[in-house]
Amino acid sequence: MTRSTWPHRGFSAPFTLTGTSALVKPPPWHYAGWLLNIEFEYQAERGAPLVPPEAGRPVGRGCVHFADWQASTDGSELLDPVLAQYRETIVVLELERPDGSLCVYCPAIWVDQDVSLMRGLLQGWPKKMGTTYLTRSLPLQHPAAAPFQAGTRLGASLAVKERRLFEARAELLDYAARPLGFLSLPTLGAVGFADLRDPASLPGIDLVRPRVVDRTNAEWRAAAADLSLFPHPHEDVPALGVLRVSAASAGWLGMTITGAIDA
Repeated sequence: MTRSTWPHRGFSAPFTLTGTSALVKPPPWHYAGWLLNIEFEYQAERGAPLVPPEAGRPVGRGCVHFADWQASTDGSELLDPVLAQYRETIVVLELERPDGSLCVYCPAIWVDQDVSLMRGLLQGWPKKMGTTYLTRSLPLQHPAAAPFQAGTRLGASLAVKERRLFEARAELLDYAARPLGFLSLPTLGAVGFADLRDPASLPGIDLVRPRVVDRTNAEWRAAAADLSLFPHPHEDVPALGVLRVSAASAGWLGMTITGAIDA
């Protein structure tokens, strides 16, 4: 193997002397967004094929997060929002770790922005392309604004490879909600990349946990929700079977990722 000593400036490919065209800049990565979170229960044994055993044992609870994000590094992306804005759907499963503590693991996540996709893969979040839509709540008392108050109805959906995979409906309630999913517990991911010099071997994987700082959120408002998961010829998540909604919420979140640590 020939290791280049070229003094490039790219944190990710493409590598150039300036680093201008690199897909991803190094952390810190700042995120702010609007989320609809739907916690579900399922048969725990159905989650095992989606989770590395070293991460822990599925306990039969998970969460789907539908998110409308805006992200930045040094603030420049906010002036060119095609780089900053994206939507995604995140699935996490709650695990009991070998030491008895709880965490969540991300077995599946879909995004509509290549910058976010690469940032996710570097964190161990297995991002693929998908199309997420969700109702936005705007600070107006208007029929089209979906105001953040009891009785407001929200919808969300995810389509992957032109096929709908998730669909959700929710109605905001008049009380606050507890944090759900990755908002409530440490989140693990698996990092691994194939090496074409040895195409007969599958990649090894490392479990990592993102370093999250400056988490800021408004009050999470509870919701009553329905969640549908549809069969899909190219996705493993439908193997979870019937999902029974146990809680739901909506609200805004801000956080910063500065790197990752071994899990």
